[in-house]
This record gives sequence, structure tokens and C-alpha cells, in this order.
Amino acid sequence: MRILLGLIQETAGGLIRAPSDVGAEDTIVNLVLWLKLAVETMGAIIIGIGVVAAASVFIASRRTSRLEGYNRIRLTLSRFLALALEFQLGADILSTAIAPSWEQIGKLAAIAFIRTALNYFLAHEMKEERAEIDADTKPTGGTRRDVSSSHTEQANSVVT
Repeated sequence: MRILLGLIQETAGGLIRAPSDVGAEDTIVNLVLWLKLAVETMGAIIIGIGVVAAASVFIASRRTSRLEGYNRIRLTLSRFLALALEFQLGADILSTAIAPSWEQIGKLAAIAFIRTALNYFLAHEMKEERAEIDADTKPTGGTRRDVSSSHTEQANSVVT
């Protein structure tokens, strides 16, 4: 590669300089580090927003004292945590994108595995809790009725 670069430089009459000669590598490394910081910051902001959203759901559920409020709180927070984990994983990948060592690659693999596993289990738990919430809000055997379904039944009885 260096031979090819040297040949190109000689052919171009020295007009094309090596990236290391003009500081391009240092600039790219610094840009990637800034990008990594921005992505990590976004992940932290998402977690903060999730905590505020979950706290608002918690406060709202305390006023109505409904048991399913607990599941809604967990579901709200877990959505934000799952998204933040994706941002944090992206930041970790960016940190190894610039001249990674085997130690950094090993750390990334461990972190990626842990965060992916966390994300998988969060997604699985969110799916279960969403199904539980949906089951709780559906009318069951006449004990809980939805107002809109009651109006539909009345309209259907008038038509027939």
C-alpha cells in the first residue's frame, strides 16, 4: 500500500501528500471521538427522558390506584432503556473503529454481548407486559365493558 502511495506521489509530482503528512488521520480520529461522545450523550439523554416518562406514568397511576399501572411504568421505562442500549452499543463500536487493539476488540465483544442480551430480554419482557396489559384492558365476560363496544352493541340491536 505504501509503495502504491509512493508511486502515486511521484507520478503526481508531489501534489498528493500522505494522510499522515497532512494530519488527516488525527483529524478523523478526533472526529470519531467527538461522534462517539455525541452518541453516548444521546443514549444518556434517552435514559433521562425515559425516567421522566416513567415517573409521569407512575404519578398518574398513583392517582387511579390501578394495579396495571406498575406494568405500564416498567413498559415505558424499558422502551427507553432498550433504545438507549442501542445508542451505547453504537458508541462502543465507534470507539473501536479507529485503530483497534485486540484488547479493545475483546472488550467490545463482551460489551456487545452483554448489551445485546439485555436488549433481547428487555424486548421479551416488553412483549409479555404488553400482552398482559392488552389482556387486562379487554372486556371479559360482562364484568368489564368498553364504552365504545357498548354503543356498538346498542346500534346493532336497533338495526336488527
